[in-house]
Amino acid sequence: MAKNTLSSRFRKVDIDEYDENKFVDEQEEAAEQQGPDATERGADYYCAFLNELQCTGDMMTAFHIALRNPPINSKNPVIKERAQAIVLRVLTSFRSAEIETAVKSLDRNGVDLLMKYIYRGFEKPSENSSAILLQWHEKAFAAGGLGSIVRVLTARKTV
Repeated sequence: MAKNTLSSRFRKVDIDEYDENKFVDEQEEAAEQQGPDATERGADYYCAFLNELQCTGDMMTAFHIALRNPPINSKNPVIKERAQAIVLRVLTSFRSAEIETAVKSLDRNGVDLLMKYIYRGFEKPSENSSAILLQWHEKAFAAGGLGSIVRVLTARKTV
């Protein structure tokens, strides 16, 4: 028979530590992202580069560059606002016929990121931006499905 010792030492061992299928959250990598405009000088260069791309008509490249390095975990609201303004400017520069090809060029995480920017654009609408964002939302929803919207809205509640 086992002896009752009322010991609780066995409860302090974390058995998940020894599991090879243990989930590891990759927040550390995302925390280092500061966005495309982390410094003033970088912001000016970045905006000038995007303006040049928009003037030459290379909207697809401007679109991918604008979505390249989002300031997701940044605590600085100025950086987030600048990134939002840049992406919104690029999105509103697209023609309606080009939106679908731009959305199809993104992977699942890219569609989710685009959906985040779309919802942020809905929060602070500018002149005629809501109509354009609705077109983007339609195409992003077709590519990402309802799961994309759920992932975006649940990520907002945790932040």
